[in-house]
Amino acid sequence: MSILVDKWFAENTFHASEFDHIADLVRLKEEQGLTISLALPALNEEETVGNVIGTIRKSLVEKYPLLDEIVLMDSNSTDRTREIAESLGIPVYIHQQVLPQYGAREGKGEALWKSLYVTSSDIIIWIDSDIVNIHPRFVYGVVGPLLLNKNIHFVKGFYQRPLKTGRRVQSTGGGRVTELTARPLLNLFYPELSGVIQPLSGEYGGRRKVLETLTFFTGYGVETGLLIDVFEKFGLSAIAQVDLLERIHHNQSLTALSKMSFVIIQAVLKKLEERFKQPLFEDINRSMKIVQYEGGNYYLEVKEIIEQDRPPMITLPEYRAKFYLNKETEITG
Repeated sequence: MSILVDKWFAENTFHASEFDHIADLVRLKEEQGLTISLALPALNEEETVGNVIGTIRKSLVEKYPLLDEIVLMDSNSTDRTREIAESLGIPVYIHQQVLPQYGAREGKGEALWKSLYVTSSDIIIWIDSDIVNIHPRFVYGVVGPLLLNKNIHFVKGFYQRPLKTGRRVQSTGGGRVTELTARPLLNLFYPELSGVIQPLSGEYGGRRKVLETLTFFTGYGVETGLLIDVFEKFGLSAIAQVDLLERIHHNQSLTALSKMSFVIIQAVLKKLEERFKQPLFEDINRSMKIVQYEGGNYYLEVKEIIEQDRPPMITLPEYRAKFYLNKETEITG
């Protein structure tokens, strides 16, 4: 196992600087007849979303035509996030209003799942819209391995994550849920994935033909679930990772991170049930007692935190009608 992981790490780990020549990526894209979409999940990101869109569009649409489409997948923001994106000419979708016949769930994973329906390209890239130090490498770094190697279907970004506390910034310390929950669980139950540096990174992407066959957790378990599903369905060699240098964003509170960990644990347990094809953990508790402190007193706040999932997008008749009906008609006709 160690040799397998070491070999994968050496062959499928890239650096964003390997893809700095964006014109070469455009040439590869055109030679392969591919199109690329960027979907930006967002919830109340008015401080950063305009700079994210402007920086990426200027470099990867106007200067180099690497991206064929940029869309904002908004989770019903209450600030000016949507207005800013619309003013920049970017199509905006409120994910709760997309495919309404299937209901509207809260969570980033729901937005990512529905982005498959509203985008149109062969390759779909996701980056978070709260990146303070946005740079085009967050996109072209993820795209690069997919264009370089046709056998790579899914690419995860990784980076140094400074921990910002008030005005103080530590050079390391971010990614606490990654190191304390996600990576230990993967090492324990999916050791083949132990070389994935940041399984929870929000900068990643893949080929539509792969993504449309995967289930999507609707909350914070989405990254973990997709990574495990790609491995289970397509093998370790289908996954790559790329060093995106450093990512600065707004860090969350420990209480929020605790909830995130609770959801990620549920996601891993669900994938283990699918692997062994039996309900191993059907009786587990899905409510969490959160310790709160106020006015010199401790008290417990109970939160029901249930990680749900969505079926593969390709199983939806609306999706098949949009992307495959004409092709099937041509073949059968």
